[in-house]
Amino acid sequence: MATTSSLKLWTVDDVADYLGVSVQTLYTWRKRRIGPPAGRVGRHLRYDPDAVRAWFEQQAAA
Repeated sequence: MATTSSLKLWTVDDVADYLGVSVQTLYTWRKRRIGPPAGRVGRHLRYDPDAVRAWFEQQAAA
């Protein structure tokens, strides 16, 4: 069964709020290929909440 968080993709604002960073920081990380993975839906970036959490856990463990 899918969780509620995996059904709704996060926006850049959602991820910035979750990580406590600015939207500009997320764009900078994406440009440098060091942030959480994102995909495009049309011209909008969207994030899988589970992937963002996994990326965060990986960063915290390093």
